[in-house]
Amino acid sequence: MEHPAYKIVSSHRIVDTLPHSPLHNGELLANRELAVSLAAKCKTEPPGGLVRVVHVPTGEVVFSKTSDWVGL
Repeated sequence: MEHPAYKIVSSHRIVDTLPHSPLHNGELLANRELAVSLAAKCKTEPPGGLVRVVHVPTGEVVFSKTSDWVGL
């Protein structure tokens, strides 16, 4: 079994991702593609938070985006 090597982090609170997949700031995942896919769908509160996927062993940021979602 793979050890979690990728962490999803945000400068703001993560409030939503894909349906039925609750995700929290600091979530650790073993699969890079899954981590990036989930991070790409993240929404933050307040909007405009930076969401990143970090490779834990090296500290390299492998994905970064700004959440542009505006809550209704």
